[in-house]
Amino acid sequence: MKQFSSYVLLLGLAFLLPPTQTKAQSAQNVLNRPAQQEKLTISGYIKDAANGEGLIGVSVYVKELGTGAVTNNYGFYAVPVPAGSYNLVITYVGYEKLTRTVTLADKNVRLDLELSEEGKQLQEVVVSADREDDNVKKIEMSVNKIDVKTLQRIPALLGEVDVIRSIQLLPGVSTVGEGATGFNVRGGSIDQNLVLLDEAPIYNSSHLFGFFSVFNPDAVKDVKLVKGGIPALYGGRVSSILDVRLKEGNAKKPELNGGIGLIFSRLSYERPLFKGRGSFIVAGRRSYADILAQPFLNNDLRGAKFYFYDLTAKANYRINDKNTVFLSGYFGRDVFGADFGFNWGNATVSARWNHVFSDKLFLNTTAYYSNYDYSLDSDLKRRPENAGDYFRTKSRIVNYSIKPDFTLFLGKSTITFGGQSILHDFQPGTATAASAGRVVTFGLESKYGLENALYIGNEQQVSKKIQLQYGLRYSLYNYIGPGEAYDFSTDVPLGFSRPPVATRTYQRGENIQTYGNFEPRFSAKYELSNNSSLKLSYNRLAQYIHLVSNTTASTPLDVWTPSTNNIKPQIADQIAGGYFKNFGKNGTEFEASVELYYKWLQNQIDYVDGANLILNKYLEGDLLSGRGRTYGAEFYLKRNRGTVNGWVSYTLARTERLVDGINNSNWFPARFDRRHNLTTVLLFDPPQAKRWNFSATFTLASGTPATFPTNRFEFGGFVVPQNAENARNNYRIPAYHRLDLAATLQGRRRPSKRKEDNWVFSVYNVYGRKNPFSVFFRQVEPSQATVFDQLADRYVTTVTQSTRTEAVRYSVFATLIPSVTYNFKF
Repeated sequence: MKQFSSYVLLLGLAFLLPPTQTKAQSAQNVLNRPAQQEKLTISGYIKDAANGEGLIGVSVYVKELGTGAVTNNYGFYAVPVPAGSYNLVITYVGYEKLTRTVTLADKNVRLDLELSEEGKQLQEVVVSADREDDNVKKIEMSVNKIDVKTLQRIPALLGEVDVIRSIQLLPGVSTVGEGATGFNVRGGSIDQNLVLLDEAPIYNSSHLFGFFSVFNPDAVKDVKLVKGGIPALYGGRVSSILDVRLKEGNAKKPELNGGIGLIFSRLSYERPLFKGRGSFIVAGRRSYADILAQPFLNNDLRGAKFYFYDLTAKANYRINDKNTVFLSGYFGRDVFGADFGFNWGNATVSARWNHVFSDKLFLNTTAYYSNYDYSLDSDLKRRPENAGDYFRTKSRIVNYSIKPDFTLFLGKSTITFGGQSILHDFQPGTATAASAGRVVTFGLESKYGLENALYIGNEQQVSKKIQLQYGLRYSLYNYIGPGEAYDFSTDVPLGFSRPPVATRTYQRGENIQTYGNFEPRFSAKYELSNNSSLKLSYNRLAQYIHLVSNTTASTPLDVWTPSTNNIKPQIADQIAGGYFKNFGKNGTEFEASVELYYKWLQNQIDYVDGANLILNKYLEGDLLSGRGRTYGAEFYLKRNRGTVNGWVSYTLARTERLVDGINNSNWFPARFDRRHNLTTVLLFDPPQAKRWNFSATFTLASGTPATFPTNRFEFGGFVVPQNAENARNNYRIPAYHRLDLAATLQGRRRPSKRKEDNWVFSVYNVYGRKNPFSVFFRQVEPSQATVFDQLADRYVTTVTQSTRTEAVRYSVFATLIPSVTYNFKF
């Protein structure tokens, strides 16, 4: 299999080389071209002039040739050109545009640049207010980026900036409600999103059950969400990629940032290292609602714990012009409960090495460790009266990975290739119970999966109007020992648990089951004019891990499981097409787009009624496999500049599942299906009040599906609900809508002081909408009521003899929530 994978990579590389010569000639010439035919190269790093941070996605355009390049995730670019004199145009949203004249005679040119934010001007450069139409000209589609400065302006719960809640304002992104962890993209479940923090996966991206995300905004540099047209270098999930990059630390001067809010405070510190050859940043947060609430808690809740904390750190060191190393890490935890409680948290460590082999070949190698764990504890407060009696359970998923990524710049083609190896260690759960001095330990054995992948891709400028991005990823997964594998009975009616009929034992490293998948990727862009284009994409993705949850909204305590001999990997095929146009002043004042997509999903997990998901040795016998389909249209309009700017997005979508044995084996809406989703974000900078700026967001979304009983029985005064039609998700809870407002007051700036500060005043859920998270039913005892009898012309008292059932709307936030936050920077 290793030889086969190597052949796949070599054949793909030969196929993807520009077709100007035979494949053999091209492969040879890449390595050894005659000097007179070889193009020269302009290359270098582009950084922020204020702090030395590498800038991601900067456009470097060669006017005379009509070609260019874009900086990678580390700010590196390379543009092959013939000998001559050229004008380079460097553009990046929110920064001044630069024009530099470069002359190449007989050798390559290293050109490192720094960009200043708009309003600041560099010396010896030409500055223009115009910028490139990136929304139209880049081949990327189904990609959304949120500038960190914009993210800091968006109204947020309790005034705290939040990455996850902010991306839910983008088209195609939703959540099942407040208090739900994670997010859903184009009809996918939360486990189908690959959430990366400096390339290490985060398995639970939320604090406090989804109210806040694990990403500290003071440490975040770049946020990118990819929903379709996913490049070949990404794999492992079937819905989306959320790529979050941390700051590298201020390489120019020490800097202290922080904020004090109603529920938590944060602090970060960054500074140069080794005389500017390196830098670091450390950022931490801690909530203190539990401390403030203690005086108001009664005896049952006194001493209750409900808080979270996290620590984010990163350092880098430039060894020389060709080698730079990075080390970053994250550690966070949530604790919640009184007598009975639980806690969960993520821990990641990423080590990376950037190496420039030549002006055309760039390498980034990443090794990471990722751990997500949770635990339950029956005696969280360790009360003396409970000494010796307790119940505790733990579960975790651990990953180890190595990932080399190469980028080869070849004029009008940019080839990326590499691979990845991941060792998954699943620890489904161990439990300890103690009573009267006797301690019993039990649980499930660990499960292991080894996931390997090779990929190659090419981004090619075919002509001035046509650009292609295509590639191939091959993933190979092995479910390995030590452990036991089960065979389950097939002579069971659909929708019922299957008992085990055979057990096989495997030694360490022994292969239990193998899955392999080719994952082709393709994107195309055709420019209709300078400010409009059409784009098309197709991708296939494979996912070898699964989140097992049968609740309305996934929780931090849900179980992760690998693909096994009984659980096949998830497969998704998605096709998308879109029209993109920029218009208005300078042709770039407004961005507009319409995207249509259709996605097919295979091997989607569902459950038999009454399935036991916790510490169930034979869980696989309670799982069902089905198909999914999701399709829709996304509309997006954004204003980039002006006194009032922001965006409006609307998504019309449908998400369905088909599982034999559920809903009478008919299609039914998935629990995260939202037919309509409208969001509006407005940012207002009044010219008369220079220290003030304002923002508002409005969200309107269809209710999520729910399964309600269709009739009932009464026995001895008790009501027994029944779903006579065996229908799944046969009703919808009421629609969700909410308005949030925020105002920011900038502190007075004095030239003699470096301090910058501001106050943020916000109101969440302005008109106090009681948005339903769920609807449940409860029994109401017989009661009496006084009503007016029109025939008798008097009030009479009536008695309800039968037991009634009433529907109850459960809302997480049923009122407006004001807040104030103070932010500072030194």
